[in-house]
Amino acid sequence: MPDTVKTALFIGGEEHATADVLRVVDPAQPSVLVGEAASASEDDVAHAIAAAKAAFHPWAALTPEERVERMTEAIADVAADRDEDARILSLENGKIRMEAWIDALVFEIRWRVALDLVGEVDGSRTLPVVPGAIATEVEVGYQPLGVCSFIVPFNWPLAILGASLPHALLAGNTAIVKPPPSTPLAMTRLLTRVASKLPDGVLNVVTGEDAAMGRLIQSPDVAKLCFTGSVGGGKKMMELAASSLTRVTLELGGNDAAIFAEDAVIDDTHLDRLFAAIYDTTGQICMNAKRVYVHRSRVDEVVAGLEARLHGVVLGRGVDEGTTMGPLHQRRQMEFVAELIQEAKDSGAEVREYGSLPGGDLADGHFLRPAIVIDPDPSLRVVTQEQFGPVVPILPFDDEEQAVAAANDTWGGLCGSVWSASAETAQRIAAQLACGYVWINDHGATRLDNRAPFGGMKQSGFGREMGIEGLRAFQDTHSVATIDEEALAGLHH
Repeated sequence: MPDTVKTALFIGGEEHATADVLRVVDPAQPSVLVGEAASASEDDVAHAIAAAKAAFHPWAALTPEERVERMTEAIADVAADRDEDARILSLENGKIRMEAWIDALVFEIRWRVALDLVGEVDGSRTLPVVPGAIATEVEVGYQPLGVCSFIVPFNWPLAILGASLPHALLAGNTAIVKPPPSTPLAMTRLLTRVASKLPDGVLNVVTGEDAAMGRLIQSPDVAKLCFTGSVGGGKKMMELAASSLTRVTLELGGNDAAIFAEDAVIDDTHLDRLFAAIYDTTGQICMNAKRVYVHRSRVDEVVAGLEARLHGVVLGRGVDEGTTMGPLHQRRQMEFVAELIQEAKDSGAEVREYGSLPGGDLADGHFLRPAIVIDPDPSLRVVTQEQFGPVVPILPFDDEEQAVAAANDTWGGLCGSVWSASAETAQRIAAQLACGYVWINDHGATRLDNRAPFGGMKQSGFGREMGIEGLRAFQDTHSVATIDEEALAGLHH
């Protein structure tokens, strides 16, 4: 086992050690220490805010093209250490190494895609004088907000940050990133490499306990918070942000529905996509398929297809050769998902579980056998709540209207999918789903188009990330009105 990983804070262009540290353990073997991250004090957080504030005006004064030049340079060789980033992220998160590698790759891809928006950053337009009616010409442009803070979750921390951080920087803002306390190591390593190539203070990284981080939300010098996490966490962020009127973008959980129409193509290609959409990252992705509605005539095919894939699942440490599914990240989440599965069994629903729990050194890991629940009562928590684990309900329906109503009958509205051989059927159903993003004949985090706005409806949050909409979320409009004296005189006659 290589030496434990150690990371520092990165503030104002410099690394800073701290007296206190976060101890990061392996969820597959919680007695094993993966590494230690600096644990910021409230003063450290204040220092980061001051550094970002000092860097803001010089950074905002650059043209978008100049910012792109510096941001391109900053990301240039980020891939050089990707194998090691992925190894560390796999150890601290629990997910398989390939997923951790993709996590780091997606951060880079999203950064580069964001830079393609350079021509739209300024995006000003002119509202002309209207003779006889309006005597002013108004130039409507955009300005950056200031210091923005980013709080990301453990599951896909780098990819998720890539959906907002580059857009904020390109728009002319400076940033403070708070990596998740339970998976801070790989993220801090990668961001420190990127930040060290940007002007001092433009990008700062503070790791530590949540209790010390209040200023990232409530400081009058923080203009915006971008938070990805649970619904409960999002509500807490809004409450905290209210005292300083810090604006927020919230990307929260989802209870995403996949609808298989009567004419759905259920072959290996589509079943592979569905399987990944449910069980990637041991089910711990906000936009995973959490409820699968299948036309009654096709239920057996979908169940058989998932079952064939579940028989091949190998539970183990994410970094070990041959592992196809890692542990859940936290024990309490494992216990919650186990509770949902037991509740479904107790209700009389048909529950099928697959694979073998690892023993030996991994006996205390946060492992759960993946499961499917066939035709459960729709009031069970495995249907109504976000499982965030390797279990999914398969719910039969008899007509399209019923499927749409059931899919929309939930607290969230992040993503959804429609599976049909008919483009017309698929589009018709997709148009009725109350969520921010819908796939057709596909579903899942790795299939998002990074040019499109992403975000939820209802309690899945608000605001958008990525695309020009995601960039505008880090700007304010700025209108300059000029009176046309001749037109004004005309109005007075």
